[in-house]
Amino acid sequence: MTTKREPALRHTVDESVHTMDAPEHAGRSGSPAQDTQLERNMESRHLTMISLGGVIGTGLFLSSGYTIHQAGPLGAILAYLIGSVLVYCVMLSLGELSVAMPYAGSFHLYARRFIGPGTAFTIAILYWLNWAVALASEFTAAGLLMQRWFPHSPAWVWSALFILVVFTLNILSVRLYGESEFWFASIKVFAIVAFIVIGLLAIFGIIPIKGYSHAPLFSNYYRSGWFPNGVLPVFSTLLTVVFAFSGTEVVGVAAGETKDPDTAIPKAVHTTVLRLTIFFIGSIAVMAALIPWKQSGVDTSPFVLVFQSIGMPFAGDVMNFVVLTAVLSAANSGLYVCSRMVWSLAKERMIPQVLAKTNFHGVPVFAVLVSLAGGLLALLSSVVAASTVYLALVAISGLATLAVWMSVAVCHILFRRELKRSGKTVDSLAYHAPGYPAVPIIAIVMCLFALVLVVADPSQRSTLLYMIPFVALCYGVYYLRARLTRGSDRHDEENIPDVV
Repeated sequence: MTTKREPALRHTVDESVHTMDAPEHAGRSGSPAQDTQLERNMESRHLTMISLGGVIGTGLFLSSGYTIHQAGPLGAILAYLIGSVLVYCVMLSLGELSVAMPYAGSFHLYARRFIGPGTAFTIAILYWLNWAVALASEFTAAGLLMQRWFPHSPAWVWSALFILVVFTLNILSVRLYGESEFWFASIKVFAIVAFIVIGLLAIFGIIPIKGYSHAPLFSNYYRSGWFPNGVLPVFSTLLTVVFAFSGTEVVGVAAGETKDPDTAIPKAVHTTVLRLTIFFIGSIAVMAALIPWKQSGVDTSPFVLVFQSIGMPFAGDVMNFVVLTAVLSAANSGLYVCSRMVWSLAKERMIPQVLAKTNFHGVPVFAVLVSLAGGLLALLSSVVAASTVYLALVAISGLATLAVWMSVAVCHILFRRELKRSGKTVDSLAYHAPGYPAVPIIAIVMCLFALVLVVADPSQRSTLLYMIPFVALCYGVYYLRARLTRGSDRHDEENIPDVV
């Protein structure tokens, strides 16, 4: 069988993931080429909000005050600035790869193309597990949040209801999923923008705030010294910040279902990182100016503290609603990402191919079901084996984002080398990342530095005790399967799509 080599570094969804479906069967009704393909129905605005939806969650609304409490006002801002640099570098690399090869479930397919199939399989499993565990925590949080308004109702009833809602949004069509995520994320974005604007008005004394008889300005930044706990907590906080930005890479997962990826993906990459930087750093800056760092959201959401201080009615209920939408948005993104990783693995014949089948809307139904089942099993383990199984799952999934980010940067470098060997120039790319090779190198160095922080932090070090054997197990499973199905693997390797 021959593979199609295109002059431009672009592939359609049908061609990009696999060319193993023979051309002579491509137009036959009911053929694998037709019932395992996704549809390109998402636009740039969907991509941006999906990425924002995967990142902006309970961490910003509930736990951001803890970052200020640990590192101090200036230290927290520095940590988020450094984290923003890492995210931007990763997203630039991912943007170039995603435009050149808009695969659904892109990370492991890039790793398979440029690093190796064993690494690809491991990355896909880690990333899937990361979001499956996140699904469990989001559904649990949603049930608990509803108890603020319905204190005598069991949390599991609300969790079950939200599971049904998120499943429905994911199973009907990718367009519906994109629209629902757009509006879920829009509520969060509106709340953050309102918080920053109101906070700035309070900072400069335009509106009164409890506890101050004059404009607070920025005295809280230096009242106890620029780094009240020293410089070291800035680095320990950096690890939390890096994980807070995880989810931006969802743009790459959705690339294969995006209209006009040449323009939509670069736009989403730049706008996502810019907005995240403004939202996170802007929120932190406002919190630090208005709330003394020692009291900064240790027991209560800093958003609620600020809104209550300016006399906003029902501040707690308003933020409970915003956090609930944040949780549902994250769950919505999580199920989408999980299902596309399963679909992509099945499409590559790394797991049973039946999981790659799609319905008439181009939705991988079986992949969604398997992913939801994984999230529900993780949820069950958080109830019946929280100190053993669930703890291990959380630890293993914790470093998945770093593994994905590092693989993206490595694949970017290898992609450029292959481009050069083929005799093509960067100008032949529909989009190329500025600042190459500094961009992927900075991303790799910063990811390695984050891993060093994991080793140095006693509370995080145990993560590696679960992570290392699990990664070894993934490689072992892949190569054992490869040995048992050697002929099929050779067939698959012949059909990894050419990119140059």
